[in-house]
Amino acid sequence: MSDELSELKSRYERLRLLYQVGSVIHSTLEPQPALALIAREAARLMDASSCSVILVNPTTGFLEIQASQGLPNAADALKLRPGEGLTGWVAQTGKPARVGDVTKDKRYIMLRPEVRSELAVPLEVNGEVRGVLNVDSDRLNAFTADDQDLLESLAAQAARAIQNTWLFEQLRLKARLLESLASVSRTINSALNLDEVLQTITRDAAELMQAKMCSLMMLDDTRSWLDLRANHGAGEVYLRKPRLNVGESLLGAVVRRKKPVQVDNVQTSAGYQNVEVARQEGLVSLLSAPLLFSGEAIGTLNIYTAAPYKFSNEEIRILASFAELSAIAIEKARLYERLVDAEEHMRQNEKLSALGLLAAEVAHEIRNPLTVMKMLYHSLDLKFPDKDPRTEDARLMGEKIEHLNKIVERILDFARTTEPKLVPVDLNAVVEELSLLVRHKLANQGVKLVRKLQKDLPTVLGDAMQLEQAFLNLILNATEAMPDGGSMTITTRTVKSPAQVIVDFADTGEGMSEEQCSRAFRSVLNTTKAKGTGLGLAIVGRTIETHGGELDIKSRLGHGTTISILFPTERQ
Repeated sequence: MSDELSELKSRYERLRLLYQVGSVIHSTLEPQPALALIAREAARLMDASSCSVILVNPTTGFLEIQASQGLPNAADALKLRPGEGLTGWVAQTGKPARVGDVTKDKRYIMLRPEVRSELAVPLEVNGEVRGVLNVDSDRLNAFTADDQDLLESLAAQAARAIQNTWLFEQLRLKARLLESLASVSRTINSALNLDEVLQTITRDAAELMQAKMCSLMMLDDTRSWLDLRANHGAGEVYLRKPRLNVGESLLGAVVRRKKPVQVDNVQTSAGYQNVEVARQEGLVSLLSAPLLFSGEAIGTLNIYTAAPYKFSNEEIRILASFAELSAIAIEKARLYERLVDAEEHMRQNEKLSALGLLAAEVAHEIRNPLTVMKMLYHSLDLKFPDKDPRTEDARLMGEKIEHLNKIVERILDFARTTEPKLVPVDLNAVVEELSLLVRHKLANQGVKLVRKLQKDLPTVLGDAMQLEQAFLNLILNATEAMPDGGSMTITTRTVKSPAQVIVDFADTGEGMSEEQCSRAFRSVLNTTKAKGTGLGLAIVGRTIETHGGELDIKSRLGHGTTISILFPTERQ
């Protein structure tokens, strides 16, 4: 009867322990309390000298003690490779080991000379051995089959605690990813300065991956070299490192293969080009992901750790996703820079065109009275006695008149407009490209741009660059008439008789008087503006005239202006 009671008591204690461990696991996402409870209670129930929970460090691959009972303090620093000792054998094979006399087992590594028997079972998470649950005793044959069953049950509980923690860490990592992705998304939608975008990417990537340093390298125009464009956490030595050849460097391989690459230790890697730099900067493990845009690599995003680290498949996937989104931000910023450059180029062309037009009119105004002066000079036939000082004055007057005439001729040569190169032009395409160019400027000035473009619009004969410049002048002129914001509507349409393509530019600006409208496209010396020269509209007038088009303007003060350009269709 006493044996039965003892057995029942033992079973009760074991069930109570399993329940207690389960309660701890379900009450926290931290595995340490559950692991410590397992080590303590397993040693007590099995009358073991010691118990230890040993897990594989994913970074180093070594088996390390995470919780223990009855072991000396020095044992906490013990690190075993899979296959090393009884514990390592269990971790490597995934099989339990119950040894009645460790002195007769070659696998055993002595930690305490008093130990005589040992029981170790694998700790599996999702079918993968993640550690070992181990007990030992100073007695021979101390552990029974029942002890092994209990230890395997406790190992399953420990595995559950570890899995819960792993899942929690994955969720936390994904949450950080989403936060960083949201940050990059905000950058994509707000920041248009390329340097600012690059710095944001490296900062967020370093924080996301909890890295020592992050660098971003981009291909040059030849796609032969990788240049450092941004970093977070880099020291002076790293900043001075040379550019990398795509065909010869490890990071170049990331570009060529368009796949992430990780290096356990760049300080000892034969493929890493800047080993000495890595040693001086304290960089160890590397994870590099390609910056992919439209299927093409434009650079690499590189994460460095300060200690040896094995990046998980999930971490690799996360950085790859982050890098892909970052590439979108980079390309948008680069596109904006090109648009700004293009706009500035067009503005310079406008200024040159305006200067030429002004010079032509000024030269014309000078030429007429100069011609009269020249005729009068020759008609006077000025002749004076020898040695009369007026003779020299007359000669100088004649030379200066000829000199001024040559200057006027040179001005006119400069001002002559290049004849347009007439080819079929899709005006819808011109409007669309121009809209992309000016959208940020209009938005900054509170002007809404609306496009109403007729489908299947017939082509016209024209010079696309000159027409785009003329349309830009109309838009900029309208914008100046809307200092407090408004809207600009561009419409394309056709009329049958006569066959024409019409482009309307309608604004909600200040409008013009009849007198202003009458002289809007005439001389640059007459302006429709209270301030400014009015060069833009004069250039428009000249451009449309050289294209065989017509201009029509309708405006009311305080109600806006509509300017219509009428082109003959190509088929006419």
